[in-house]
Amino acid sequence: MFEQIKEDIRAAMERDPAATSAFEVFFLYPGVKAIRAYRRAHKAYLKGHKFCARMISQRAARKTGIEIHPGAKIGKRLVIDHGHGVVIGETAEIGDDVLIYQGVTLGGTGKDTGKRHPTIGNNVMISAGAKVLGPLKVGDNSRIAAGAVVLHEVPPNCTVVGVPARVVKQDGKKVDCKSLDQINIPDPIAQEISRLEKRINALEGENK
Repeated sequence: MFEQIKEDIRAAMERDPAATSAFEVFFLYPGVKAIRAYRRAHKAYLKGHKFCARMISQRAARKTGIEIHPGAKIGKRLVIDHGHGVVIGETAEIGDDVLIYQGVTLGGTGKDTGKRHPTIGNNVMISAGAKVLGPLKVGDNSRIAAGAVVLHEVPPNCTVVGVPARVVKQDGKKVDCKSLDQINIPDPIAQEISRLEKRINALEGENK
């Protein structure tokens, strides 16, 4: 577990240009604190000490604003940047080298039993405010744009955006939109307003 914590610290320093030292990251970064607590809680959870595990995770949630169920399975070098409002459900699975921003939910839909939460592949980025819901899979090297709501499986090497989320780039090729990152994404409200304006203009033209 100590080696995992060291890897988590190194990953946070590599991903965050504002990080100045391992000491700062270890003691002050809420994402690292939450992951550190999760690893202790998960170890207790696997031994059957579920009350103790939940106690550790809930204390960490109160301190960091990040709620990770001790039953979740998390790989190496997870980075939770900023982190406030992040929720990771009990049956969620996260691969290696994943980057998660604030406000992300890896949750359930309320319709499933057993495996209820998503499985996230390796080297995935989930941008601020995104929601990934249900026992679906997000493939390796995929990127989920800010504010997206993912309700269906995402193939590897994809960028998805929108509500509900749709693939706009796959294997380096555009599907129906320009290349996106967590900032440069279409505003769904602005798009709807634009569509309504075009419809109004068309109706006014018909009435003339």
